[in-house]
Amino acid sequence: MPTNFALLGAGRIGRVHAGAIARDPRARLVAVADPVAAAARAVADARGCAVTDAAAIEADAAIDAVVICTPTNTHAGLIERFARAGKAIFCEKPVDLSVARVRACLAVVAATGARLMIGFNRRFDPHFAAVRQAIDAGRIGAVELVTITSRDPAPPPPAYVAVSGGLFRDMTIHDFDMARFLLGEEVATVMATGAVLVDPAIGAAGDIDTAAVILRTASGRQALITNSRRASYGYDQRVEVHGAKGAVAAGNPRPALVEVATAEGYLSPPLHDFFMTRYADAYAAEIAAFIDALERGAPMAPSGADGLAALVLAEAAGQSMREGRAVRVEEIAG
Repeated sequence: MPTNFALLGAGRIGRVHAGAIARDPRARLVAVADPVAAAARAVADARGCAVTDAAAIEADAAIDAVVICTPTNTHAGLIERFARAGKAIFCEKPVDLSVARVRACLAVVAATGARLMIGFNRRFDPHFAAVRQAIDAGRIGAVELVTITSRDPAPPPPAYVAVSGGLFRDMTIHDFDMARFLLGEEVATVMATGAVLVDPAIGAAGDIDTAAVILRTASGRQALITNSRRASYGYDQRVEVHGAKGAVAAGNPRPALVEVATAEGYLSPPLHDFFMTRYADAYAAEIAAFIDALERGAPMAPSGADGLAALVLAEAAGQSMREGRAVRVEEIAG
């Protein structure tokens, strides 16, 4: 029997997940809910499912799992609601912008025994996953340094910035999760700097658009994350891990793997234009992994605890930037 899914949120990322569910023969999208009726109807028409609401999804015993793609400020409440209803839950990052609120939400998940996976899709990117596989196989020896580059092609609108929770919670949070994924040890201290170099409106909204973060584990392993809201050449996503015996790196894949050589030099196609195309394979793979875990009764990964850990690092980075010092993670995590 296929796993019956309901989708909450029919916006851009909701449509991506709807497509991933539709392509997996082990899954069936049976319902979609969104306060924007036209958005819900578009998904329903494309995927052959019903338009409904959260209450009906909650009450429907035939729905096994929900995919939450609603605004961030609704995530924790919906997770709790569907945990109590006995549904398996896939939720886009972050669980919430508040560490305390995330802890309270995860307490409900634990008390109900609900299955929860958080959408840190980059773990499932085949290029980044291959980096982790090389580490696990011992090909580069013990990890010493991780370098993560993440640059958006253009800044988001100021209206989005105002409700995003800030660059560290909105953008760098993916990189915090990737750093934990590759370091193999928990982060002990965080040092961060930031500036407004791209768009003054972002600064006026109380945020930054350019940042650098250094993470350090208790053993001395380190990760350097660099972020920018502007990359004129496309969506720049790279990682490198240096170890005791060598290094492994994943560069930017391109929409077309061609190169033209002339007297003027070598020319390659531009990078992907944003995350929707760059991480298309990752979005499909994470839904497949969610279904795998449901079928096998295996632990969910990334888990709610992973979501909390990344948010704690985001909080520590913000505090470090404001106070101009390295912040111990235990100051935030307790």
